[in-house]
Amino acid sequence: MEYRREPIAIVGMGCRFPGAADVDALWELLLAGGDATGPTPTDRYDAEAMYSPEPELGKVIAKRSGYLADAFDFDAPFFGMTRAQASHLDPQQRLLLMAAYEAFADAGLTREAVGGTRTGVYVGNMNLDFWDVIARRGPEAITPSVVYNLRSVLSGRLAYEFDLRGPSITVDTACSSSLSALHLACLSLRAGETEAAVVAGVNLKLNAEEDLLLSQARMLARDGRCKFGDARADGFAPSDGAAVVVLKPLSKALADGDPVRALVLGGNMSNDGRASGSLLAPSAETHAQMLRWAYEDAGVDAADVDFIEAHGTGTPLIDPIEFAALGEVLGKGRPADRPALVGSVKSNIGHTEGAAGVAAVIKSTLALQHRRLPASLHYETPNPKIAWDALPLEVPTGGVDLDGRGRPLIAGVSGQGISAANAHIVLAEAPRREAAPDDGRAYPFVLSGATEQALRDNARNVAEWLAGKGAGHALRDLCYSAAVRTTHHAHRAAVAAESHAGLAAALAAVAAGEAPEAEGPGADFREGRPVDWTEVFDDTAAFVRLPHYPWQLETFPIPEESR
Repeated sequence: MEYRREPIAIVGMGCRFPGAADVDALWELLLAGGDATGPTPTDRYDAEAMYSPEPELGKVIAKRSGYLADAFDFDAPFFGMTRAQASHLDPQQRLLLMAAYEAFADAGLTREAVGGTRTGVYVGNMNLDFWDVIARRGPEAITPSVVYNLRSVLSGRLAYEFDLRGPSITVDTACSSSLSALHLACLSLRAGETEAAVVAGVNLKLNAEEDLLLSQARMLARDGRCKFGDARADGFAPSDGAAVVVLKPLSKALADGDPVRALVLGGNMSNDGRASGSLLAPSAETHAQMLRWAYEDAGVDAADVDFIEAHGTGTPLIDPIEFAALGEVLGKGRPADRPALVGSVKSNIGHTEGAAGVAAVIKSTLALQHRRLPASLHYETPNPKIAWDALPLEVPTGGVDLDGRGRPLIAGVSGQGISAANAHIVLAEAPRREAAPDDGRAYPFVLSGATEQALRDNARNVAEWLAGKGAGHALRDLCYSAAVRTTHHAHRAAVAAESHAGLAAALAAVAAGEAPEAEGPGADFREGRPVDWTEVFDDTAAFVRLPHYPWQLETFPIPEESR
């Protein structure tokens, strides 16, 4: 296989984070400078009863972290599962299924388009708390169905659900797991082994075990917040999260008309070896070496990097080492008036551990797209162990406008694992593509849902979206995206669309349970007959991201007796 140095396009993203149910909500949280961490819910463990201000055996030194409010919600029938099947499934798998579906939809890739293709699946994960949940039910709980909750099935479940025929790999390099998974996916794409890849990370705290360990090791932030770069940095806040990106080689993404959010130019994975003199301690020397290798692979001068999304946990040991390595590599040849901005999404949502790398990539991708870097939170007094005067680095305490630099922006994303497993990915701003002007013609707008209620909810969501963010898109592109670049379900509707206002009104009628008459291709679609959409839309039509699927959620709580 020939290794190609072609950039890799990020074409789709999906996520679930504390305070952010999707990608758009995450960007709003970041722009607002929101801290989505909060008290530990009692359905995880009783933090009040286990709390101690100082480390003690059997006690935790923090009562808060980052938690998903809807961690146990799932649309089981949508994925062909009964309530009993879903109840016995690791909720990490449930989160991944919905986030992956949304990432494909974000890319305009239907089930039919990806099914049977050489698409790889790479999932980063380091915690499997649901196994502990099962074990606490007693030996009789170890039934044959438990095999579906093996760690390897995190990636295998996605491959099966979407019929993906490339490699299926679950990666555990601790907190660098999903960033390592992304690097492996890019190597596979560049080697021609795969034509597309789904890269994900997931983390879900179901019990107190990790917090107990981190309390003993004095790595748990007492206030449940990651204070990266600050003098008060005392540890991190392990948090829930699921993050998914869809990748393609840039040439293929452009040829397929996919939306390119950002580019992966290159990267590197490494280990500190014996450089630090301790198995679990990081090394500034080898961290800098990894950064040099990553920028060499990307073909980028490190002095041109605009911002770094750091590993950024806010731990007393790691922060000074990370800043020292970044300063050494990014400082050479850098103008004194243009310091590299260094921040951490962990200050907003906590440390999502196995999902942290892809979480950082999603934040960085959004910053590149919007040409704006959100603030890094909880940075008040610079850590005195960091040589700030000698380092060309700056932690942004407010939003920074990145426009006007006269070239595509470049960003770096770092991850570190407890076993000294490091990863760094180099991202760049995607080329801008102008949409063709609307042609003024009328088109059919089609939509569907797995249930009648989902169909109505879908119609309502799109109608409301048209009154806001959707108003600026060409009607032709809206209708094309709904018909050609969206996965369709059993319950269907079609409306005639001659204007944005007319489309919104027709969709409002569908939401109210009124099925307007449809003709031609719209009628065929509604009745489930095949439609040749190439006769409706020409090659001027472009993909537009529509509101994501309206899940019909039920809650599948962890049984009381297993906690």
